[in-house]
Amino acid sequence: MMGISLARIGAVLVKELIQMKRDRLTFAMMLGVPLIQLFLFGFAINTDPRSLPTALEVSDHSRFARTLATALQNSGYFRITHVVDNRADLDRLLTTGEVAFAVTIPDGFGRTLLRGQRPQLLIEADATDPSAASNAVAAAAEIGQRALAHDLVGPLAALNAGPPSFETVMHRRYNPEGITQYNIVPGLLGVILTMTLVMMTAVALTRELERGTMENLLAMPVRPIEVMLGKISPYIGVGFVQVLIVLVMAKLVFGVPMLGSLALLLAVILLFVAALTMLGYTFSTAARTQMQAMQMSIFFFLPSMMLSGFMFPFRGMPGWAQALGEVIPLTYFLRVVRAIMLKGAGWTEISQDVWPLAVFLVLIAAVALKRYRTTLDTA
Repeated sequence: MMGISLARIGAVLVKELIQMKRDRLTFAMMLGVPLIQLFLFGFAINTDPRSLPTALEVSDHSRFARTLATALQNSGYFRITHVVDNRADLDRLLTTGEVAFAVTIPDGFGRTLLRGQRPQLLIEADATDPSAASNAVAAAAEIGQRALAHDLVGPLAALNAGPPSFETVMHRRYNPEGITQYNIVPGLLGVILTMTLVMMTAVALTRELERGTMENLLAMPVRPIEVMLGKISPYIGVGFVQVLIVLVMAKLVFGVPMLGSLALLLAVILLFVAALTMLGYTFSTAARTQMQAMQMSIFFFLPSMMLSGFMFPFRGMPGWAQALGEVIPLTYFLRVVRAIMLKGAGWTEISQDVWPLAVFLVLIAAVALKRYRTTLDTA
């Protein structure tokens, strides 16, 4: 029996180093994935979102109303981005997701407060993501009460001596009980589709290369766009089977409501699935092996899951991380699916998040067609 030879071990070691040098994509993944996770978890992730966009409806023009509005703005949790004068605009802003909170200071707030009758301050939160709004909701009542302490002095000090001078009414809209599954399960639909469809489609062409059947494919009288459509169509069907399973489980097992149009939801899902399969096909045109295609898919999936608002509140991330998240299809899909299922949103409310998916699909399809290999020599 031969003993262990350091020379032979060294030869195998050198061979592997040379192979790693040639396979630059794998080497980049080994270094890139830990760095991405480090930066995302270290800098981009924040479980206590602040400066949340807030709409304000003020029907009272007393100094107390102005003090409350200023206190909310200065708290750091609320950033007043819209001042409206009617209820319909507040509802629209909450439904479209443009704001996370809607604050209503009713007419006669100041007069009622001076009479000691404890007027109501209404704060409505978009609770489709309970974790994103929880800290701001908890701080709202205390913020307002502390703010009025500076105004209730002198003859008005008696209003500050007993119970709070006004009542803060909190409405957690779309998910009043704060059920986590209502947020997670619709989001899982997008995550599952992203994880599986991109990976499966990414090996569509590289499988042909590794099995030696690419030459037969190139010899067929088909155009590149016909090859692309033929390759991705089965995976679109697989995607819809996954969608059916998730939606049925969401309703029967987790009790997630479906307040909007199922037809509209399925239409958006079709667009999203087509975009994912097209992206996977694009990866397959750039990879030389199935392993490389899978690595590209993982490299895309990790930022998608972390920056889209699925794992962590989107508005809690810094501006640069939100900018990166805005180029990820999953970000828009999560907004749309939650809006339709939990808010009952229609086309008017979701259109702003649908057209980026359409643009992404067109651009990635153009890239895939341009990169399609027409000869084995260019592979």
